[in-house]
Amino acid sequence: MPINRSVLRKLALSTASVTGALVLLTACGGGTTAGSGHEGASPTPSSTTASTGTRAAFNQADVMFAQMMIPHHQQAVEMAELAETRATDPEIKELAQKIKAAQDPEITTMRGWLRAWGASEMPMGEGHGHGMPGMMTEEDMAKLKASKGGTFDRMFAQMMIEHHDGAIEMAKTELSRGTNPEAKDLAETIIATQQAEIDQMKKILERL
Repeated sequence: MPINRSVLRKLALSTASVTGALVLLTACGGGTTAGSGHEGASPTPSSTTASTGTRAAFNQADVMFAQMMIPHHQQAVEMAELAETRATDPEIKELAQKIKAAQDPEITTMRGWLRAWGASEMPMGEGHGHGMPGMMTEEDMAKLKASKGGTFDRMFAQMMIEHHDGAIEMAKTELSRGTNPEAKDLAETIIATQQAEIDQMKKILERL
């Protein structure tokens, strides 16, 4: 009898220890699974999908469109800023403000695309303005900066018409070759907006 009681006590203690350990492991394991299900597993697939979708939605034409249009817009903004102190025609001044207000945010947008696409802002081997239709030369910009009054107004309109024509050409290339929906939407906006401004500047030139 003493032997049997001792054996029974050992068995009972062993069973209790195993049961307690199983309860503890189950509790810890259950908490980890729940946490990873809500905090780790769920966001990872969605983030991966979003990243993959963003990268799949552009091609080299989209990249080139943004890389070329950024400095193109920057020059237009520079020209518009000159009008603030040099232009005398109220309609030229108003148009210049409108151009700056539209193109400054577009520059920010396109820079964001390039970052998301893992592309640099400047194409390899390309100089500022190289190969971009409608871009003014340094000499052109120097002449514009040196002019004032009616001379500036006429020169601004003439140069900006040429500049806008170049932007429209680039935007049409994006529509025909690009794949990114946002870039193509911007291209359409550029075509519509800048063509309307070209028409307006041509009318201004007729009365200056």
